[in-house]
Formats: sequence, structure tokens, C-alpha cells
Amino acid sequence: MKKFSFRLIVRLAALVLAISTAALLGGVALAQEDNSEATMSFVVLRDSNGKPVRNASVVLHPVNSKGKQAKGGVELKANADGKCSYDGVPYGKVRVQVLAPGFETFGQDYDIDKPTIEITVKLKRPQEQYSIYSDQNNTKKDDAPKDGSGTQADPNAKGK
Repeated sequence: MKKFSFRLIVRLAALVLAISTAALLGGVALAQEDNSEATMSFVVLRDSNGKPVRNASVVLHPVNSKGKQAKGGVELKANADGKCSYDGVPYGKVRVQVLAPGFETFGQDYDIDKPTIEITVKLKRPQEQYSIYSDQNNTKKDDAPKDGSGTQADPNAKGK
């Protein structure tokens, strides 16, 4: 019977370890490729009372590695319960925009890294806007009376 040197045994053990590690990592990579798409579910609610917003548009855009919105995308419509979903969202970053008449537009980027993602969006009513060109009574400064009375002076009238 031949004697094996200690170095040869260590080399064989290292080779077996390397092959088994490569096989394990290859199996993990194949498993990730099979699950490379996710399902996203959305619920769109009013922020004020929590009631659903029907027919809200939910737009999904892929986002590239530089954070820029890539070409393409999908538009969904919420049902009467404010719900919609989409199967087949690729893993990575996705920009979600939610639009509905009478509400502020919602937008946020999400990192898709698991098979199912549920997102609840609460839409707010637009806030009151202020202008530097109008006074407190919401009349334009150009329309304000010029003579201090409640009516505007007629520029064509001759002085009396």
C-alpha cells in the first residue's frame, strides 16, 4: 500500500471544497434566475379618510443603474376598491407613479428584491397655492381700484 503525502491530501481536499462551492453557487444562481420576476400589488387610498381611489393610474417604469428612468413601462388602472397588481416585474429598481384627478401625483422608486411586494399609496388633495401677484382677497394687483374707491377709475373719462 502506498503512502500518500500530507500535501497531496490537502490539495485533494482543497479541490473537492472548490468544486462543491462552485456547484453550490451555481445552483443558487440558477435558483435566482428562475425567480427573477416579482408580483407587485397596489392599494390606492385617500389620505384624508382611507377610502379607496377608483380608476387611479399606476405607472411602472424601470430605472437603470444610474438612477435614470429607462424606456418602456406599464400603466395599470385601480379597480373600485383602489386595487391593482402586475405580474412579471423584473428584479431591480422600479419607479412607481400614481395619478388621479383631484389628487397630488405620487412618485417613488422601489428596489424589487423579493417575489411579492405590496404597496399602499395614500393620495393627498392638492394644497392651496399662493401667488405673489394677488392680495389676500384673491384679486390681482393690476385689477385693484386705482382711486381708492370700490370701483376702478375710467382712464378715458375727462376730469370733472
